[in-house]
Amino acid sequence: MGLRLKVARKCARLTQQQLADALGLAHRQTLARIESGQRSLSAQELIEAMKILRVDLEYFTDPFQLAGEGEFSFRTTTDVANAVLDDFEYSAGRWLALYRELSIEQGRAQPWLQSKLPLTPQSSFEDAQAAGEWVADRWQLGVPPAEALRSAMENHASILVLNVDTPPGISGAASRVSGLNCVLVNRRDSEQRRHFDLAHELFHLFTWDAMPPDRTDVVDVPRNGNGWRVERLAENFAAALLMPESILREHWERQSTQADLHERINEVADALRVSGTACKWRLHSLGWISKAELDRIEDWRFATNRRIPPAAREATPFSQPFIDRIATALDTGRLSVRRTASLLDLAVPDLASLLRDYGHETYFEA
Repeated sequence: MGLRLKVARKCARLTQQQLADALGLAHRQTLARIESGQRSLSAQELIEAMKILRVDLEYFTDPFQLAGEGEFSFRTTTDVANAVLDDFEYSAGRWLALYRELSIEQGRAQPWLQSKLPLTPQSSFEDAQAAGEWVADRWQLGVPPAEALRSAMENHASILVLNVDTPPGISGAASRVSGLNCVLVNRRDSEQRRHFDLAHELFHLFTWDAMPPDRTDVVDVPRNGNGWRVERLAENFAAALLMPESILREHWERQSTQADLHERINEVADALRVSGTACKWRLHSLGWISKAELDRIEDWRFATNRRIPPAAREATPFSQPFIDRIATALDTGRLSVRRTASLLDLAVPDLASLLRDYGHETYFEA
């Protein structure tokens, strides 16, 4: 409650002294102790705080929302207004808080042993590539690494991965919340983009303390300074994780050197479940295609998702672990159907359908 009071105070642009005076507290330090959790708010102080800060009781008491706890970094394909990011962050925060709270209640919370990579903004791109290859080998992702990455993130690093509907322009996000790391991916993006975004955001979770990411990373937009370098390191890490040198070499050498370069790249990218563009840059970084060849490549000639039937290209919303927590909470009466549907931004029939998609029986339809 103290943290939520602090966040609401800052949103209201009040100093500790101003809020302390408004609440009738004798000293600013008293408010500081409340915000740090060393002192509780009295019932009357809570009522006054709600009036002053223009928040309701649910803001202070609802366990299924975040207030100042989460850190988010969004991967976007264009500039997205802050108001849009704020709204999406609020919705995503409810999903993360819901999962965390239900996991604790159901005795399924994972010890939060945050994995880290020994990389800094001064690390070379080769260092980032080596780290990506190391993770692929350590987690035994197999061939193609992209297909096993999601389950490995869940099982080896206790990272929650959610397929969600994002606002236009947002392709993914990484989030750190107390007790939980999460990656959100746009379920309507191509399979290749989802794979690359997963690997990219994994880098940010592994290096967050040493290289805190910006709130937004606009893909393919040139930037200067430290932020640009961190994103380039993330791209090199992701490319090497999804296309380890030994695996890429095996697929590349199968291609006839007489074939069109675009078709050769298409075949390899298709086999490894990555985009042709990502594949061409990885091949160039390894020195397997020259700068002259790189300059002649026309990205519009790369295939996208050609191995996947159109009806199967969208990912099912959320994830198995997430829906398992929801189903248990519904079965035990912890959550009502309508409350759950509201938290997930779904109509009740769509909630029933989603539960069945993940193998859970439902006793309701509407």
